[in-house]
Amino acid sequence: MGFIEDAKDAAEATGKKVGEWVDDTKERASDSYDELKANADVKKAEAERDSVKAKNEYKESLRD
Repeated sequence: MGFIEDAKDAAEATGKKVGEWVDDTKERASDSYDELKANADVKKAEAERDSVKAKNEYKESLRD
């Protein structure tokens, strides 16, 4: 029975390792997505800021 118990323990340990690997991979993917989304949000905000600045400068030039 020792061999079967050892095999069972090894299988459980392997299953646990695989589960941890899957969780780590999922977390890394989520982190990468969050980073990409944050960068996209920053670029969008910068573009909007530049657009508003250009619009305001144009309006100011019309007032002169």
